[in-house]
Amino acid sequence: MNRLLNLFLVPPVVSELQDRYRLYRANRASRLASGTMVFCLALCWLFLRFESPAWRNLQAQRSRWYPQLSLSKPRLADPLRYVVQSLWLLVIIPSNGLRERVVYARWPQRLREKFILWLESLPKQVKLNPLEIRVTRRIGKMNRLGKRVLIILTSLVAITLAMFCISQPFGYIAQFVFVVLLWSIAMIIRRIPGRFPALMLIVLSLTISCRYLWWRYTSTLNWDDPLSLICGLLLLGAETYSWTVLVLGYIQTIWPLNRKPVPMPADVSTWPTVDLMIPTYNEDLSVVKPTLYAALGLDWPREKLTIYLLDDGNRQEFADFAHEIGVRYIARETHEHAKAGNINHALKYAKSELVAIFDCDHVPTRSFLQLTVGWFFKDKKLSMLQTPHHFFSPDPFERNLGRMRRTPNEGELFYGLVQDGNDLWDASFFCGSCAVLRRDVLDEIGGIAVETVTEDAHTSLRMHRHGYSSAYIRIPQAAGLATESLSAHVSQRIRWARGMVQIFRLDNPLFGKGLKLAQRLCYANAMMHFLAGIPRLIFLTAPLAFLLLHAYVIYAPALAIALYVLPHMIHASLTNSRVQGKYRHSFWNEIYETVLAWYIARPTTVALFNPHAGTFNVTAKGGLNKHAYVDWKISRPYQILMLLNLAGLFFGIYRVIYGRPDEILTVLVSMAWVIYNMIILGGAIAVAFESKQVRQAHRVEAKMPASLMRPDGHIYVCTVQDYSDNGVGLETESASQFQAGDNVTLLLHRGQQEYTFPMQISRVFGKSIGMQLLPLTTQQHIDFIQCTFARADSWVLREDAFPEDKPMESLREVLGLGIRGYLRMLDIAPKQYRPLASRTQAFGCWLLSFAPRNPPLTVQPDESNLMMTKQ
Repeated sequence: MNRLLNLFLVPPVVSELQDRYRLYRANRASRLASGTMVFCLALCWLFLRFESPAWRNLQAQRSRWYPQLSLSKPRLADPLRYVVQSLWLLVIIPSNGLRERVVYARWPQRLREKFILWLESLPKQVKLNPLEIRVTRRIGKMNRLGKRVLIILTSLVAITLAMFCISQPFGYIAQFVFVVLLWSIAMIIRRIPGRFPALMLIVLSLTISCRYLWWRYTSTLNWDDPLSLICGLLLLGAETYSWTVLVLGYIQTIWPLNRKPVPMPADVSTWPTVDLMIPTYNEDLSVVKPTLYAALGLDWPREKLTIYLLDDGNRQEFADFAHEIGVRYIARETHEHAKAGNINHALKYAKSELVAIFDCDHVPTRSFLQLTVGWFFKDKKLSMLQTPHHFFSPDPFERNLGRMRRTPNEGELFYGLVQDGNDLWDASFFCGSCAVLRRDVLDEIGGIAVETVTEDAHTSLRMHRHGYSSAYIRIPQAAGLATESLSAHVSQRIRWARGMVQIFRLDNPLFGKGLKLAQRLCYANAMMHFLAGIPRLIFLTAPLAFLLLHAYVIYAPALAIALYVLPHMIHASLTNSRVQGKYRHSFWNEIYETVLAWYIARPTTVALFNPHAGTFNVTAKGGLNKHAYVDWKISRPYQILMLLNLAGLFFGIYRVIYGRPDEILTVLVSMAWVIYNMIILGGAIAVAFESKQVRQAHRVEAKMPASLMRPDGHIYVCTVQDYSDNGVGLETESASQFQAGDNVTLLLHRGQQEYTFPMQISRVFGKSIGMQLLPLTTQQHIDFIQCTFARADSWVLREDAFPEDKPMESLREVLGLGIRGYLRMLDIAPKQYRPLASRTQAFGCWLLSFAPRNPPLTVQPDESNLMMTKQ
């Protein structure tokens, strides 16, 4: 090898490559891998100017751009991994990133930059000509009847054109051209900011999806084969359900209202009296204390605020604690109707003008009432104002998958977008907590609804039927604890699903008096969302009908399936990414729905036929997972579905080899569907691996000024990095002045007032200090909660923590998540299967090693780059 290198390369380069080979071998890299890597480096030295400043800069940051590749211990296929990662970087890195470091990759980045600039300039180039200006002015001067007639005529024309696009039969070439045209338009306008491009994407998505459903109903059912017909109708029913939910979802979120708070009147004497109710049943007192402490610090006249602790557990320690801190304690002898009955019982004693309700783990901020009550002055018909449910602890998906603050959580879509969209149509509804209700309206409708287990949504439906309005302010003014385990999460969603279907049967919003059309549709979609269990199970098993039973669920050639199905899926994904991307990343909905599908299918079906079945169950909060474990009971349905799909995959391979040649394309399409289903099922299985959770008090990240005072009186400026109910994490330049075990005093501000809290330092690391609260008096504990959890700005920046949705990146994440679920199953395989599992896992990890990685946001110094920059 040395002779070969000396023929083509200068001596300094040869010396560096020889040193590199010795380094590889010293780090136990194989001879073949070391030689291959050195040979590839030699080729690069021949064709690339490694001595140039641009390449030197790239080499200096090699660990950022190629984080998965070791510089000192290469593997045999590392050259291919470098190529794959480099191509990936050229696609994802913006123009001010890699382009400045790789001189030979500038032209594609320049082309991409010019294309994006052209797209951004499109809105500025759209100008009204004089004729359009005159027409617009004339329409503005029309009376109400004329405008209505114009809207009706325009709608009829639009519907006629849409029906033509939807129902017109095309050949393969014409369908391909139509699809490419609409896809090109979508790819252009998705880059344009603003709401109107989003509306255009919705129009394109509906056109493609409606055309797909028309094709399915008119051309894809095999009426000559009973088995194929039954399987095809089941899939068509599931697709019709999904299409209905898609259309209603577009209507719900077409124009989020983004309501702003209304200032309170200057005259405090006109402010209404408020009863703040905190119902509890079996939660620990440690869970309830922060909520009560925060409620005591609300910015509201004390004589106009009454706080009630509604204890349905009749516990003496709760009564004693309520008496100690000066809040009203109410318990009842009977416990009918669960939470709804508990609140209705308290309403007999509470007589204020407004009622605020918080779950016992939802800690309100001090500004809650001042931010919400102003709307009750402005809108005399307002019956309820809801604020988001925000959680400072990770839910099972975030904790078990390690996605905290990396992906919007499961509830973010509802509280971040859907409720705000409902507000446009006056259809936002009560969610059981973090809300204010008008007392006289509650009395008029008979109190909190008790006929269903989702008493909150049912109560707001009754308010709307009586002609009252509702409101939603998308500013988090409270934070609570998420469900602690997947089983608790599933149990909670089962109750929600059963309750919403009960409302659908007992008080169907599509019928009856008092609701506007838009309100009926918004409520109907909220209820239909929980009927997704059976359709999701059909999607997870539909390709097996063809692979295992030879039943054509879509009776059409494979090419036609690709030309109709793929555009429908792609446009729906692009549109939802644009509309929902800030609140839910692409493809994650598949994971969420799959986890719940098996468990909500039965209770929702039962509730459709027997709406009075089922009981209220309380969601456990504040628990611990002392050990990591696998929830086999929850994951068993996913494993069965996974095995079925795996069998379908093997049958598909057999049919490709030995089956009919004219069916190979259809078999391949079905196998691709099976592989996608297996990826989603792998993700569902990964969620069932419960992570260890031993921290009773969850840490909340923060950035607020503070001070530390030593016993000798010296004060040091610091910044609070995180806090919990029993501790604080700080950062200070003076960390070296402290050591573990020191007793100090923490100084925090609330408004203009300063508070002190005794602390003991538990650890010192660099500039960081971890501290635990020493025993506090009740008043000190109240002050601490109000200086941390109950600050007015505690949760307002929650959306800024989530990165922008990128559909391809989300698909890669879900793919990795699915593979991770299978690899974790191999880790716990029985002993007799361990060798096979180990080899399978090693092969899977080897395949995953070729997957490209995104670089970190900040550049990390590469300590091993000295060898690369040797002169």
